[in-house]
Amino acid sequence: MPKEKLLEIAQKIKDCRRCDLYKGSTHAVPGEGNPQAAVMFIGEAPGFHEDSQGRPFVGNAGRYLDTLLLKVGLRREDVFITNVVKHRPPENRDPTPTEVAACSVWLEQQLVTIYPKIVVTLGRWSLARYAPKMKISDIHGKPFKAGGVVVLPMYHPAAALRSPQTGRWLEEDFLKNKNLLQNPDTADKITETSKEGQARLPDGQGSLF
Repeated sequence: MPKEKLLEIAQKIKDCRRCDLYKGSTHAVPGEGNPQAAVMFIGEAPGFHEDSQGRPFVGNAGRYLDTLLLKVGLRREDVFITNVVKHRPPENRDPTPTEVAACSVWLEQQLVTIYPKIVVTLGRWSLARYAPKMKISDIHGKPFKAGGVVVLPMYHPAAALRSPQTGRWLEEDFLKNKNLLQNPDTADKITETSKEGQARLPDGQGSLF
């Protein structure tokens, strides 16, 4: 069952020594939410509050994410929320490529277990998993298909809190993708990504954005 498998993965994350981040952390932050979620949110790394509580997105950025979810008719309990890296980097610095690579085994296991229809990437580190050559400024809010899943790139809520313009973009991206997020089965209509980076509908129906 997905719930039991995710608990097993979470315990392995708590015991993980694949990189040195565990040495400076208080708690591992495996992730939480619906084990059968159709929509999965992937952030970057735990911050101070996440490290203190062992839960993802519980600080100011997390409260902002909760607000954005409500704007599109969702709750935390409806989705699954995790990060690329499961232990807090010192001083909230960016994770290194080596740390991301070391932790990727756990994210991969979570993805296989939950098997979401839509992955919402929050920030550049999670976007890089699916589109390493793309800039978030170019494709935010524009869903595309990669590796059998529909990816919806968005700015990180923490970045939105630092920049009013980024906050406007993030809210707009949530609202314009409200139907997709509320009805994940519509993600099946996204069949390919064009050379221009646009995910297209079948039978020449045009672009989703």
